[in-house]
Amino acid sequence: MNAPLPDHALPHSLTHLQPRPMPQAMLAALRARFGERCSTAAAVREQHGRDESTYPVTPPEAVVFCESNEDVAAVVALAAAHAVPVIPFGVGSSLEGHLLAVQGGVSIDLSRMNRVLKVHADDLTATVQAGVTREQLNREIRDTGLFFPIDPGANASLGGMAATRASGTNAVRYGTMRENVLGLTVVTAAGELIHTGTRAKKSAAGYDLTRLFVGSEGTLGVMTEITLKLYPLPEAVSAAVCHFPSIAAAVRTTIQTIQMGVPIARCELLDAHAIRAVNRHSRLTLREAPMLLMEFHGSEASVQEQAETVQALAREQGGEDFQWARTPEERTKLWTARHQAYFAALQTRAGCRCQSTDTCVPISHLAESIDESIREAEASGIPYWIVGHVGDGNFHLSYLLDPSDPAELAAVERLNVQMVQRALRLQGTCTGEHGIGLHKMGYLVEEAGEGAVAMMRSIKQALDPRNIMNPGKVFAA
Repeated sequence: MNAPLPDHALPHSLTHLQPRPMPQAMLAALRARFGERCSTAAAVREQHGRDESTYPVTPPEAVVFCESNEDVAAVVALAAAHAVPVIPFGVGSSLEGHLLAVQGGVSIDLSRMNRVLKVHADDLTATVQAGVTREQLNREIRDTGLFFPIDPGANASLGGMAATRASGTNAVRYGTMRENVLGLTVVTAAGELIHTGTRAKKSAAGYDLTRLFVGSEGTLGVMTEITLKLYPLPEAVSAAVCHFPSIAAAVRTTIQTIQMGVPIARCELLDAHAIRAVNRHSRLTLREAPMLLMEFHGSEASVQEQAETVQALAREQGGEDFQWARTPEERTKLWTARHQAYFAALQTRAGCRCQSTDTCVPISHLAESIDESIREAEASGIPYWIVGHVGDGNFHLSYLLDPSDPAELAAVERLNVQMVQRALRLQGTCTGEHGIGLHKMGYLVEEAGEGAVAMMRSIKQALDPRNIMNPGKVFAA
């Protein structure tokens, strides 16, 4: 008989989160200030009350489309005066319920704040508004010979990526948003504009407020402008796919690659289920077996050396069908297919929703973590698929479940508990890049401990005493 789930593994019950009705005076003030840019239309509210998680739609009472720092400050100042929640909204690609208005309030849509404000090519930095997406930024800076490497897959807004400390396929070489955000403009819970950091590569001046806000999931303030590191486009880029007899063999190849110090830029794992979905969706003919999708950056000579080293390591693990994608068109086709894996998998089961969870462990424990998770997933009988940024020990296990079947939902949550607790036992983390949101609040306590979480709460209380900044996320209260 299955053991009962712990309380924090029942995230779809939101009854403990009580909405705070918006006073009519505040709604009137928003309409007077923003006119048609303040919407209470049901369709608009519902759009801003859902993300890519399996949570039910939880709409805000109003949506305000902001176009400037001053717009955001005006909304937050009104919310502070009336103790009404505010929830920042980018493009809605969150996976852990970050965007849901679980206590009501107003959604601050930042999608119209989408200007690249300044590119300092000589310094390798750019300052952008929070609604700029990663693809947009790279299009606009292409002629400078630079690029921004953080690539979580979805064409997310850079504000949302900073808020969740996103990473993605390039993290093994270029790091995460934590390493690549130099400074911020933030609207505080009092409606005040502040600036953190500078364009300098380092500073020893005071507390590091930039990294306090990066990863705070909108619970401490609203990020409106972001200064980012840029990188020179590599002289040579080469991508390759290699199939393996097992996921364990693919992971062993990855571990050896990293331990040998090969500066691989991307190293993505796809299992057979993911490849099957991608083949059908993107009309590819990839072999339906565990696969590494790799990319190498550098000079022509260094790229060739990296590739030869990894190819030799792969052969030792039974890797075969090493296929190269050397042209930009070939590489784009492969990476587009990888980024569309989520939506490709959704099409394999009619009417399903995808519940995706991620963990990250020290790379020496990655094979163990994935193997045990696969055994549990297979035993459940629920369709699943795996992709992973395995070069940094991070993988995603996604289940395709019937959202109307409580038994499937409970089974998936039990599997999630086991996967997360395994990661913590292996000295890893409950989330490598999705964030805490609503779904992993209890796991944060397990990972960090009561004392550390109490300190986080103290910071939240000090910066947001009326608890209006995306309340109900990260912490249960």
